[in-house]
Amino acid sequence: MTQSQQSFLVIGGGIAGIQASLDLADRGYKVHLVEESPSIGGKMALLDKTFPTMDCSICILAPKMVEVLRHPNIDLLTYSEIRGVEGEKGNFRVIVAKKPRYVDPSKCIGCGVCATRCPSRVKDEYQMSLGDRKAIYMPFPQSVPLVYCVDPESCLFLTKGICRVCERFCEAGAIDFDQKEELVYLKPSGIIIATGLRVSKPIEIEEYGYGRFRDVLNAMEFERTLTATGPTGGELLKPSNGEHPRNIAFIQCVGSRSLREGYPYCSAVCCMHATKQAILVKEHSPETTVTIFYTDIRANGKDFRQFINRARTEYGVNYVRGKPGEVREDTETNQLEFYYEDTLTAQIHKVNVDLLVLSTALLPSEKNGELARLLGVQTDEYGFIKQLDPLTSPLSTTVDGIYVCGFAQGPKDIPDTIVEASGVASIASTIHPSIGE
Repeated sequence: MTQSQQSFLVIGGGIAGIQASLDLADRGYKVHLVEESPSIGGKMALLDKTFPTMDCSICILAPKMVEVLRHPNIDLLTYSEIRGVEGEKGNFRVIVAKKPRYVDPSKCIGCGVCATRCPSRVKDEYQMSLGDRKAIYMPFPQSVPLVYCVDPESCLFLTKGICRVCERFCEAGAIDFDQKEELVYLKPSGIIIATGLRVSKPIEIEEYGYGRFRDVLNAMEFERTLTATGPTGGELLKPSNGEHPRNIAFIQCVGSRSLREGYPYCSAVCCMHATKQAILVKEHSPETTVTIFYTDIRANGKDFRQFINRARTEYGVNYVRGKPGEVREDTETNQLEFYYEDTLTAQIHKVNVDLLVLSTALLPSEKNGELARLLGVQTDEYGFIKQLDPLTSPLSTTVDGIYVCGFAQGPKDIPDTIVEASGVASIASTIHPSIGE
């Protein structure tokens, strides 16, 4: 069996799926990369900077995304989902459904005229619903592929049979409302699961006012407000009134490390993510007071502890060991107020802040359950893909020939995710050890 005849299926187009796909493709294997959204990139595409280097996230990610698109050995299937899986290691049979974009990718030039003319507006998932997008949209400026997509749930023509304005103004003639779902049949030798994560919205944790007070955000929502491509253009503003916040607080472990909410595990990145955001706040507005309320500081990566020390000494970020109580809103001052116990001094304090950021639990993809059923693999009690053995086979699932990497199997940061992705590509390529001989 020759190497050119072998292929692999990678499920998930975030940084884990991208890295695994590139590593396999560079070895000469055919890779089918399946992503459910209209663009690859995953959660890393939402970030402004990466910790602890403070490098531009999209500047690191975008070249890899373009390389995936242009690589002759990678078949990119965006806006697609797995419908059926049969077979065994070395001979899987997979059905992939390509959902209709209602835009011809061979004609679309990404000019955006269609979106400017579209009258329908909905909440933008890329902006964590803090901004709007049109019914015909591109997820973000660096999307790969650079092709617009029609949201069938908000398009006036597809829901009510009216409009078609985008079609009239598209000079490239790329709009195609006759597109239908297309089934693609694949025969990969192995399968890699890289479905990533989702961010919880702690509405059930009522004491912090998320969903009731506009100036209470989760960490990813706050990330978008700090980003130049975000809903405020990178300007630090309060959602409630558009004013500049002068006092910002972070509360760590909201939902995670908690038996009450059902997520007793550590989400791995929150301490460092909050520290990075605190530094960004101080760079935007040095006079703003920033306080991080934490349970424990978990900084076990390279240069992580130095990063926190730098936040303290160079930027004046305050770290307080303690868990705030109920958050209330002062209607006269338009501030949020709460009491907390400093557990190092055993003293109770009251604090007023303009903006509150909750570092909420990071969860496995909500599609993991259905995907696990199709693939026949097991998940753990939290919905992560179960490893064959956490110590001796951390990248293998409970089904031979199916592998897992990144946040799909448990919380981790970007560097660890990339290491796992390269590792899983190396292991998967041993399915046919005689290839190339």
